[in-house]
Amino acid sequence: MPSRAAAEHLPEGVDVMNEPWLITDLDPVRRLHALAGGIRGAYVTEAYIEAPFERVWSLLGDLEGAFGQVVPDMERLRVVRRQGKHVEALARSRYGMRARLRGVQQPGWCWLQSRFLLLGVAAAPEGPGTRVAFTGGVRLPTHAALIPLGVRREGSRSVQRLTALLCPPVSRSRRRTARKTATEQMGPPT
Repeated sequence: MPSRAAAEHLPEGVDVMNEPWLITDLDPVRRLHALAGGIRGAYVTEAYIEAPFERVWSLLGDLEGAFGQVVPDMERLRVVRRQGKHVEALARSRYGMRARLRGVQQPGWCWLQSRFLLLGVAAAPEGPGTRVAFTGGVRLPTHAALIPLGVRREGSRSVQRLTALLCPPVSRSRRRTARKTATEQMGPPT
């Protein structure tokens, strides 16, 4: 709070606040919703993944590796510069489009954009698992909006791919072996 002397130098009609502003921190998933809410045509796909945050983010945060296995449209992403949390990367889509992306990456958060492309990924621990969110899309350079073609489908496919990488399905033979082992441990019925 400014001193009384500082308050005397305020313009007429401006008064000193005596109540502090409410400050709140948003987790990365809520922050992604907030930013996407300001972009016309943006859609956020959100899901709960039954895997610890560290495992989930080890895949999503690996921009040059596993990230391309999770995001269906991304054929290749190569980081060309990193300075703290700031990242510059070259991306190539499966459809041949290229982009120079700039943005921020830190644990639980990745927001990269170019003139034509936006990618947003967030993750936050929730109980024993992780809440994840994806947004992104293509935009025209003269428009602030995203072109909403396939955005929902791509988000759903990203969640499916991430889940498959983290929680691979158990094969029938492994299920039979697990059932047999469990029966052997219990012993014969009495």
